[in-house]
Amino acid sequence: MMFAMPRLKHTLLLLTALCPLWLVLEQPAAAQNTPEAQQPQQLPTTTLRAGMHLIKAEVAQTQREHMVGLMWRKSMGSNEGMLFICPQATKQCFWMKNTLIPLSIAFIADDGRVVNVDEMQPQTTQSHCSSEPVRYVLEMNKGWFAKKGIAGGARLTGGPFGQP
Repeated sequence: MMFAMPRLKHTLLLLTALCPLWLVLEQPAAAQNTPEAQQPQQLPTTTLRAGMHLIKAEVAQTQREHMVGLMWRKSMGSNEGMLFICPQATKQCFWMKNTLIPLSIAFIADDGRVVNVDEMQPQTTQSHCSSEPVRYVLEMNKGWFAKKGIAGGARLTGGPFGQP
């Protein structure tokens, strides 16, 4: 019992000493809320085709590009979107934290087949997931897929899906 108090005191001192380190490690996350970090990213584009409809899609390939996605955008052109290319086919889930515009999301198989489509509300953390493992995800303005008659089973061409 005599050792319990010094050991507790030692643990508290150690935690107190580490506290400033914890604050330094947390600063990058806090820095994401600075005005500079709230700028939309601009990525290289590719052209996709969904039937007769052309899509100009920014291509997000890295983990950081995926994390930022379409955050902080105030608008997007009517046939513009973002294509996320994942390293392997798995069940993909996306949310809308810090995303200001409503979006539609299509989960796409390696051969360009649309697996499923979902609608997403801005600034929410509700998950929207693929119904099967996929490597590709395409985000467009909300309602874009429905307006164009594109649903599960439709095929995209261009970019990573090859030409028609």
